[in-house]
Amino acid sequence: MIFPVAAAQDKAAVPEPPGLWTGPMVSDTPATLEGARVIDVPTLEALLRQKPLLVDVGPADRKPNGLPPSTIWKPTHRSIPGAVWFPGAGRADLSDEKVDALLRRIADLTNGDKSAPLVTFCRPKCWGSWNIGKRLVRAGYTSVHWLPAGITGWQERNDTTAVTPETGWAPNPPTGRSPSK
Repeated sequence: MIFPVAAAQDKAAVPEPPGLWTGPMVSDTPATLEGARVIDVPTLEALLRQKPLLVDVGPADRKPNGLPPSTIWKPTHRSIPGAVWFPGAGRADLSDEKVDALLRRIADLTNGDKSAPLVTFCRPKCWGSWNIGKRLVRAGYTSVHWLPAGITGWQERNDTTAVTPETGWAPNPPTGRSPSK
């Protein structure tokens, strides 16, 4: 992990919560994720040789309020080439069924190998990527990497590609329940 000294000092002020983050999804995040390795973009570029599963949990764009019904709305989500996109999967309030479906799909994509390298990301200051990393660590994955710079950091050095949500995955509304997984 390579952070400028000032950035590392600023981030040190945000402690890791004991469980999933339930506050605002866009705010300062911790500099750590217990059980995972925090990485920067150059480290990810080197890690790509190991063919990690790249897990993008960035939100889907919302249709603007007041857009006339006759207007075609086709937003494009751009991500790191090869990433799988689970829009909103880093939210703390996912239903148990949605969490189970997410973990089953990750298990499918890793061929059940809990030591397979995984990289979670979203955008900078995004708790969603931190939360999904936390969920994967709790599920027993031992090579979880969190990229706090997210897609924005990636785009500063590399190209992106358009992605569609992972098959069968669509964002769901908040459930209002307390997160348990």
